[in-house]
Amino acid sequence: MAFDKRKIFNTAFFWGCRISTWGAILILGILIYHIVKQGYPWISENFITNFPSRFPHKAGLKSALAGSLWVISFTALIVVPLGVSTSIFLEEYAPRKRYMRWIQINISNLAGMPSIIYGLLGLAIFVRFFNLDRSIWAGALTLSLLVLPVIVIASQGAIRSVPQSIRDAGYALGARKWQVVFQQVIPAAMPGIMTGVILSTSRAIGETAPLIIIGALSYVAYLPEGPMDSFTVLPVQIYNWASRPQESFHGLAAAGIMVLLTILFIMNFIAVYIRQKFTKFKY
Repeated sequence: MAFDKRKIFNTAFFWGCRISTWGAILILGILIYHIVKQGYPWISENFITNFPSRFPHKAGLKSALAGSLWVISFTALIVVPLGVSTSIFLEEYAPRKRYMRWIQINISNLAGMPSIIYGLLGLAIFVRFFNLDRSIWAGALTLSLLVLPVIVIASQGAIRSVPQSIRDAGYALGARKWQVVFQQVIPAAMPGIMTGVILSTSRAIGETAPLIIIGALSYVAYLPEGPMDSFTVLPVQIYNWASRPQESFHGLAAAGIMVLLTILFIMNFIAVYIRQKFTKFKY
């Protein structure tokens, strides 16, 4: 009896992937259940509106939420125009030379670098060289370095997915290069671009290591009033509570994780909604 090795390999690979997927879902479900069980008793209105405190029953996330909003807003202002314009240039205008292939490889490598490396870069460049200190600007610029390659790659993929026939039809009607790119290609690729931007921004919200490296404070009992003020963010505040020996602060950390996960789920839902709702371009 002859055995089809390829069929056996495909079957084993399929069941291996299925078992590992369900195993990962099970582990994730257990972790979420443990976090909800430990943190739900601490969820209240005061938990959102209070500043951090030495007393667990008075502690809250107000300054961390405000700091996250400041940092992510400035990060988006930096990376969205820069990342999207870079992807447009690389896909539509850059010459197909060997050095451009080298640049593309390095962008992919930058997207896979550990986040702590970007924290060290931010510390050396923005905090010390440009003397931005522990400010919101320093945090936003550091996170911009982190998510910019991801946005470039995601936007390139969205632009590359637009069929060449769309471009050829525009040229056949007498349109110029910039008209085809900005009136045909970019509108068709916009759902994919926006999805990549939102998912990349949600990654920046959950980053801790780069902000700790540049000196983000773990205890801030005030709201930032400008981009040069000191700040804290949700992941740093959660890390601060989780490192405390008291069990009550561990419950606060779990509650903070619930808030952070809720924000991430909302952003991912928005990304999926944009892709499904605005993919109306008919090829």
